Amino acid sequence: MTTTIPLPAWLTRVGVFDLETTGVDVATDRIVTAHVGVLDRHGREIAARDWLADPGIPIPDGAAAVHGISTEHARAHGRPAAEVVAQVSAALRTLFAQGMPIVAYNASYDFSLLAHESARHGVAPLVSPQPVIDPLVIDKAHDRYRRGKRTLSVVAEHYAVPLDDAHEASADAVAAGRVALALAREFALPLTAAELHTQQIGWARDQAASLTEYFIRVGRLDPAESVDGSWPIRG
Repeated sequence: MTTTIPLPAWLTRVGVFDLETTGVDVATDRIVTAHVGVLDRHGREIAARDWLADPGIPIPDGAAAVHGISTEHARAHGRPAAEVVAQVSAALRTLFAQGMPIVAYNASYDFSLLAHESARHGVAPLVSPQPVIDPLVIDKAHDRYRRGKRTLSVVAEHYAVPLDDAHEASADAVAAGRVALALAREFALPLTAAELHTQQIGWARDQAASLTEYFIRVGRLDPAESVDGSWPIRG
């Protein structure tokens, strides 16, 4: 007989957040598209906002192939980067002020890149954003030895969450939120969002240490190097 774990009360309404960018370096790459929304307990999106930015630098062909936004399109139709960074930060700050958890898959990427963009454009940064829910960190912690990749597409499929238009900010944000809800029904998560946030800090640190050991063993890192396990903003 299958036992259904009740959904924690704090997960009945969650924010979702995703960025598509010019690359994978949080310090130097820029926002191209962004999505901030709110899901109800059933995973239905009940509020949403999207942004298209002109990042101010060329969008590499490799990045454009992933998210479908070319340099020309961003320059013609995107809003100034500083405006987008300010509005995305304000939207997230509003949800946090309401005590709403915000789901972001591989959160340390999105929140770190947003922090660097804020510094670049003179926008007030999100200081210690919380509570954050990172389905990637939670999935790794609760199902550590499952084989295979842990990309959002793969993990969404594992938890039977549909994901059409992967690498489109709104689709990825909503799918991540629905994966978070699936994880809460699969595993006994803490009773408060604050407690889960604190646990994820430790899980992310431990996961980075394990990855560091592996990379050193296979020669991808020197013994003196390490993977940054800071979460939800990298140090």
